[in-house]
Order: sequence, then structure tokens, then C-alpha cells
Amino acid sequence: MSSETYTIEDVEPVIILGFHDEHLKKLDEAYPDTKLTARGGSIKISGPEEDREELISIFDELINMAKGNDDLTEDDLDTVLALKNSNRKSKKPNPLRDTRISGDFITNTHDGEAITAKTPGQKKIVEASATNDIVFTIGPAGTGKTYTSVALAVRALKQQKVKKIILARPAVEAGETLGFLPGDLREKIDPYLRPLYDALEDMIEYDRLELYLAKNIIEIAPLAYMRGRTLNNAFVILDEAQNATNMQMKMFLTRIGFNSRAIITGDITQTDLPRKKQSGLISIQRILKDIEGISFVYLNEEDVVRHKLVREIIEAYDKHENKNQ
Repeated sequence: MSSETYTIEDVEPVIILGFHDEHLKKLDEAYPDTKLTARGGSIKISGPEEDREELISIFDELINMAKGNDDLTEDDLDTVLALKNSNRKSKKPNPLRDTRISGDFITNTHDGEAITAKTPGQKKIVEASATNDIVFTIGPAGTGKTYTSVALAVRALKQQKVKKIILARPAVEAGETLGFLPGDLREKIDPYLRPLYDALEDMIEYDRLELYLAKNIIEIAPLAYMRGRTLNNAFVILDEAQNATNMQMKMFLTRIGFNSRAIITGDITQTDLPRKKQSGLISIQRILKDIEGISFVYLNEEDVVRHKLVREIIEAYDKHENKNQ
């Protein structure tokens, strides 16, 4: 990632950077593809050339404003950012709108390849997410529930409809504590969250994804770490939700805040919970079935997009289980 250094001159650095670097943090959030690091009166700007140029011009404007007023307020910073954002929108066409792509288009991979809803079930997920704030997608393995959901979240982030993506999974095998595993938090939870990383790595180039993770623009965490939080301006995905208990499901759903949407995915035929605990994904279908703004989408073996044998395996298990019942 390219970088350059900007030097604050003629004014005290704290006026430009803000108390406890508050102004710098706001600029860092406004330009998610860049990273700003301040040391004294020097600011290291890392990121795309166009963003670096914009930030340099912003710092120039802020210094001129500070010299004229002997101060710089948060409102001054907001005004400069709003003007830059307005100029950017007027100059650039929307790269996310491609009329050549069918209505099944969701977003692009980092290589520019189109990601589309490939099956009737996946199309229902896209349609349901467009008109509902909370969507439950229930179906067998290989139907693209997680991948489609992550693609919708990435699209919402790119279109600036949300400020962050939060991806959660129950870490059932480690009892949600994860304490006995070696390594830091990320190393502990990676084995359980790897499928979410895989999907993101398809859609966002490596350096940018690492930057988003470092800035918590994209956050991946076990379900237990959602407790006590309010998730505003976020696209939230709970994956493998069949392994969430009733209490965990209630806890997760009541985290949803303003301007947020959620997709909950799971396969109720593959629950890993202890026998005495009921899956929250099973009971939630009865509890929330009549609430407006919540949609349930069901996928089946016809939506399987993995190896052709996966569909036959699912059908064989269904027949076996029905016979036993």
C-alpha cells in the first residue's frame, strides 16, 4: 500500500488533529481505504493515490481555516468533509450500477468477476433482504446461504448504506469460552469463522480487507462477544445459527440497532448443540413468523451449488431420517 507524509506547519498540530486525535479519527473513518498515523506534526497517509490527494487537500484547507480563526471545530471538519463528498459524487459515476448485468447481480469479486444469485433460493434471499430488515435463511449445506449473505453485506458497505459489517458464529465446540486454545483472540476463533473469511477474501482484495479488519469496519467474532452491544449502522450476519440456543438467539436479535439489517443463516438438520438444548433457529420460526419486517427464506437440495454428489447426499440423508422417524 503506497504512502506519503504530510507535515503540519504554521499551526499547532493538536488544533488540526483534535484533542486525543479526534479529528484524525474522523478523517480515518471517512476514508476507509486509507490509514492515517500521526507522530508530532507529521501525518503518514497510506492508501490509494486519489484518497491520499484528497486528504492532503483537506489538511491544507483545515490549516487555512485554523490560521484564520485561531481554532478548528468539529463543525468545521464536518463542513470540509461534506464538500469533498459532494464533489466526489458529482465527478464520479456510480461503479456499482452496471446496467449490463442482470437483476440477479449482487456485487463483484476483487478480480471484477460478477457475483450473482444463481438459484431460486438465493434470489429469494436477495429479494427478502431488499424489503426486510431481518431475514432468516434456512437450508442444507452447499446452498450458498453464507456466501450470498456476505455478498449482500459487502454490497451494502460499498454503497455506503451501512458503516460496518459484523459477522458472528456460535463457537459451539469450544463452549463459547475459547480460553483453552493457544494464541490471541483472532487465532483462537479463526477455525470457527474461517468460512466467513473465505467469502470475504473472494470479494475484497487482501490489503483492503486487512485494513477493514484493523479498523473494525468489518468485524468477525463468536456469538458470545455480541452480548451487551448495540449494533447501529451495520449489516449483521449470524451464520450457523442452528447452533445458537434460544437465549443466544434472543440476545443476538435484540442487539440490532438503528439503520441496521441482519441475515441469520443455518441448517436445522445439522445442530451441534447438546441434546438437552433446543436450537434457537428451530423455535424462532414459530415465535417471529407473523412480525412485519422479518422474512423467512427456505432453501432445499435444488439450491445446492457444490459438487453434484452433495445434492444426492442430502436427498439420501433426508430419506434415511424420514424412514427412521
